[in-house]
Amino acid sequence: MFSWLGKQGGGRERGGGTDVVQTVTGGLRDLYLRKLLPLEEHYRFHEFHSPALEEADFENKPMVLLVGQYSTGKTTFIRYLLEQDFPGMRIGPEPTTDSFIAVMYGETEGNVPGNALVVDPKKPFRKLGRFGNAFLNRFMCSQLPNEVLKSISIIDSPGILSGEKQRISRGYDFCQVLQWFAERVDRIILLFDAHKLDISDEFSEAIKSFRGQDDKIRVVLNKADQVDTQQLMRVYGALMWSLGKVIDTPEVLRVYIGSFWAHPLRNTDNRRLFEAEAQDLFKDIQSLPQKAAVRKLNDLIKRARLAKVHAYIISYLKKEMPSVFGKENKKKELINKLPEIYIQLQREHHISAGDFPEVKKMQEQLENCDFTKFHSLKPKLIEAVDNMLANKIASLMNLIRQEESNMPTDMVHGGAFDGTMAGPFGHGYGEGAKEGADEEEWVVAKDKPAYDEIFYTLSPINGKISGISAKKEMVTSKLPNSVLGKIWKLADCDGDGMLDDEEFALAKHLIKIKLDGYELPGTLPSHLVPPSHRKPFQTAE
Repeated sequence: MFSWLGKQGGGRERGGGTDVVQTVTGGLRDLYLRKLLPLEEHYRFHEFHSPALEEADFENKPMVLLVGQYSTGKTTFIRYLLEQDFPGMRIGPEPTTDSFIAVMYGETEGNVPGNALVVDPKKPFRKLGRFGNAFLNRFMCSQLPNEVLKSISIIDSPGILSGEKQRISRGYDFCQVLQWFAERVDRIILLFDAHKLDISDEFSEAIKSFRGQDDKIRVVLNKADQVDTQQLMRVYGALMWSLGKVIDTPEVLRVYIGSFWAHPLRNTDNRRLFEAEAQDLFKDIQSLPQKAAVRKLNDLIKRARLAKVHAYIISYLKKEMPSVFGKENKKKELINKLPEIYIQLQREHHISAGDFPEVKKMQEQLENCDFTKFHSLKPKLIEAVDNMLANKIASLMNLIRQEESNMPTDMVHGGAFDGTMAGPFGHGYGEGAKEGADEEEWVVAKDKPAYDEIFYTLSPINGKISGISAKKEMVTSKLPNSVLGKIWKLADCDGDGMLDDEEFALAKHLIKIKLDGYELPGTLPSHLVPPSHRKPFQTAE
């Protein structure tokens, strides 16, 4: 069924999901080389949009790009995840990181300078050479043996400053470099300091360069322990307002609030919030290896749609050019009419407006082109890409689903991730329904005297109250009937439709758990089973 995948999918590394990624990688690479690359080369796609993909682009581990203004804690964030220093790391309140640093796995610690990095065929950075020595002198790879880096790579970027001088003095197009990385990474994390919410002009341009990659962006509001709860509410509101002016999407970005460094919290009022937010962010990053195949598939689809649109634009411009006289004037006319040409092509080929490249950027690039050297439309090249999108990609997606369901989950391990998984400091340990899990005494016993007083006011018969009597008391919690129904099911351990004093106390305990903001368990944990019900309950299980 999948003979077109190619034979490059062999080999097995740590993590069960790796086989899936490698099989899909072989299929994607084969599809790109046979179906999409000919279209890109024929219509000079690489000159206008993105360089051709290489083997390393398909084989590389998931990458996380960190972007933010200076002193927002980007480098400290990496140090926090890895739980160790990395070569080339510099941390300080001033703008310390002045380079792009790719933090990757290596058997020995060391740095690889940019000029050497872009000629290494095993690294996905070869196409960065087009940005010249000014960039390559500010680019390096930091390698070290770290468990986290076996699953992901992290890209640290220079701290963004305000002012035109900073943009000019870089010597390379900073936003173009960010765009290059954005097209290839799996996650883009924008870091903000709770005390520095202003978005400078260059930071605004940097964020705009991520256009089309909105699904990869996450926002971290760092150093949130340095403000109290009231200030944090205002800071969060101001951040969302600032982002709304820069990111032109109706959807609200996911913002993770916390303090991502290994130091004591200055303000502990929001400790539970910070722990929950850190857990959510860790889960998002940990899932990247599992989702790597889908991400590469998604990026290839986006690239194919753009390549098709580009082919239609280029071939249209070629068709409209005169054969002998007035070429230059016609070129200027076509460039000025490009917005109208976009609308015409949308109608003619039934293409969404969102698939077209930015008009202004396209007009600037076309200024330096000779339209007479463009190629006419070749339907066979378009048909090959359409066939890839309609049939081959769909088959590959089915393969991913089938294989992933049969494979153990491949997740990021090591560093700060291991500290959140198990033990008494794992998120939610000893809270809610998990409270009392490692205690000998029944956790409900401490509040049972108060629950007993209520129980005996409900006129128990033979030591039990009916469902009607229990309902009168339980509805005073004002919880929805659907929640109370679940609590009743969990508390009625023997399933006789009545509650004894221990079962009633358990029901009140579960109500308290829900009112405190915790989730109810799907099944009753063994440590919550009332002592007099434990043997028959566990036998029934």
